[in-house]
Amino acid sequence: MRVLLLGASGYIGRFVADRLLADPAVHLTALGRGDDADVRFDLATGSPGALTRFLDAVHPGVVVNCAGAIRGTAAELIRHNTVATATVCESLRRSRCSARLVHIGCAAEYGPSQPGSSLTEDATPRPGGPYGVSKLAASELVLGSGLDAIVLRVFSPTGPGTPAGSPLGRLADSLRRAMQHGDTELKLTGLGVQRDFVDVRDIARAVHAATLSGAQGVVNIGSGHAVRLREAAVTLSRLSGFTGALHELDAGPASVLPAQRADDGRGHGPGPAAGPPHHPPYPDGCGAWQQADVRSARDRLGWRARITLEESLGDIWMEAACRM
Repeated sequence: MRVLLLGASGYIGRFVADRLLADPAVHLTALGRGDDADVRFDLATGSPGALTRFLDAVHPGVVVNCAGAIRGTAAELIRHNTVATATVCESLRRSRCSARLVHIGCAAEYGPSQPGSSLTEDATPRPGGPYGVSKLAASELVLGSGLDAIVLRVFSPTGPGTPAGSPLGRLADSLRRAMQHGDTELKLTGLGVQRDFVDVRDIARAVHAATLSGAQGVVNIGSGHAVRLREAAVTLSRLSGFTGALHELDAGPASVLPAQRADDGRGHGPGPAAGPPHHPPYPDGCGAWQQADVRSARDRLGWRARITLEESLGDIWMEAACRM
């Protein structure tokens, strides 16, 4: 099976490439803006005609779109997420290859949800920021393209390679700096948010499953369990060996976090609870709570998350510790 991977140098794309390369039945070609791509092409500025000619030459059976941007101005996000996806869809419509499209969407397309609820694929998307808007527009282009296509709506990716700007990446970096400087306390904010974390290696498995499946439409990719960032901070602190105190600045008085774990032993935190008195802004536009309903991934792709949050956090800390 010939697979064309777009965005192979990105966070998710790198692990998808590794997963696909491990399948001896896959012949992988990577297309992207970086020097490490097999073919250099900028989806945000390249023409559909040029990409169509490449598709006709390579003739892939599957195109996996992991390309995009998570930061930037609204115009930049639209260009790299929405316009780039429009180019992919138009090129596939023009091409003679009749390839299946596996598109990576994100939970930010849904926007905020009711605490305690699980988002199903038929939930009405209401993105709360420019990133979610740009990704939702891209997914809608895929769904309305008439192509053999599936959108994997990925919840909060974590695990090895987690970007330093992500919530868990920032936590690990803060712990690293505190331990380097010999600090006896660490002051943190924004820990009341609850997210459905899913390891990037499990995401890569889901992409691989989607290349082999005939499923179409939207499929959620998550663990099915929301975890409070506060609980992740406690677990990460324990894994790092940090012996100081963790202070949550925006949770009101007496906000020293416990030194022991507060989850159920599998990396899953407690169920929804009342948030802190002061809610910090959530840059992803998803509000205080997000949790995926993952039954569709199980039933349609034969996929479920396998890697626990504690294992993901251990890998994040190992990478942070290497920078000490």
